[in-house]
Amino acid sequence: MVLQSPDGDTIDCVPSQLQPAFDHPRLKGHKPLKPPPRPRGHNFTETADERFQLWMSSGESCPEGTIPIRRTKEEDILRASSVRRFGRKPVAARVRRDSGGSGHEHAVGYVVGDQYYGAKASLNVWAPRVTSPSEFSLSQIWVIAGSFGNDLNTIEAGWQVSPQLYGDNSPRFFTYWTTDAYQATGCYNLLCSGFVQTNNRIAIGAAISPTSKYNGGQFDISLLVWKDPNHGNWWLEFGSGILVGYWPSVLFSHLASHASMVQFGGEIVNTRPSGLHTSTQMGSGHFAHEGFGRASYFRNLEIVDWDNSLIPLTNLRVLADHSNCYDIQGGVNSVWGNYFYYGGPGRNVRCP
Repeated sequence: MVLQSPDGDTIDCVPSQLQPAFDHPRLKGHKPLKPPPRPRGHNFTETADERFQLWMSSGESCPEGTIPIRRTKEEDILRASSVRRFGRKPVAARVRRDSGGSGHEHAVGYVVGDQYYGAKASLNVWAPRVTSPSEFSLSQIWVIAGSFGNDLNTIEAGWQVSPQLYGDNSPRFFTYWTTDAYQATGCYNLLCSGFVQTNNRIAIGAAISPTSKYNGGQFDISLLVWKDPNHGNWWLEFGSGILVGYWPSVLFSHLASHASMVQFGGEIVNTRPSGLHTSTQMGSGHFAHEGFGRASYFRNLEIVDWDNSLIPLTNLRVLADHSNCYDIQGGVNSVWGNYFYYGGPGRNVRCP
């Protein structure tokens, strides 16, 4: 079965046992696992009529027993720097302050120094302007273990605008993983074998709709990543209880046991077109101080502890690589728990 999305994407309904994950040598012959218990303290309601992706706007979805996969077009691959690098982050895509001179800039909140078994947050979705085809703008959760050397393990999920990967400027739901600091393992979405999808209503890599409007309606999504205490796989939930699938424990070295850091926030690539800072926007394209309805946010930040319980964050640290270009401001209140506003316009008078 093939579905056409209004934005030109083609969605193939693929039998779930034939999905790319099961080409992985350590997953051959496997079948998708049944979902584990959700973390304690997580109130979820799986609603069947949630439509937050363009391809579902007609009301069609893939039949039970299949998963929707966004079809890769020839021109998608031709836009990549090489066929081998297609669907991968640039090798220089370090996390947090290790971005150095790689052109990656972050505005993030993070916790470090404990053992983490998952993370949860709600983040609003925007359509930031990306001014160069080889740049991107994303907002995501990172679940991290290992050193920042060659053995970095990450699990990542959020929304991104990436003209190079998708050929347009729509914000899209994405996943990512690596076990060697973005060098040879891992990829976005289902572009290599790894992530096992279990859901027939979500197409990873497909456009999210609606998006937030400046001084207008705000649209946010909830993401939960947590480690199944029984099998050790890392599961992903999207929206109000929809299980997307899991990253098998066998993919990882350090993350096979637990994470040592959790990070939330925005990242852009600055290629310095014509020698100046890029005008690619992060979040809404507005600085944190503009607040609700104008700036991008993450709210209700929580982590999953060793006991498979969701608990509010303590000791959140915030960091902006270049705060004149993109910044971040954290806070706590009774409704949003731990939250922060973040983002910015990129090039401006104070960010030449």
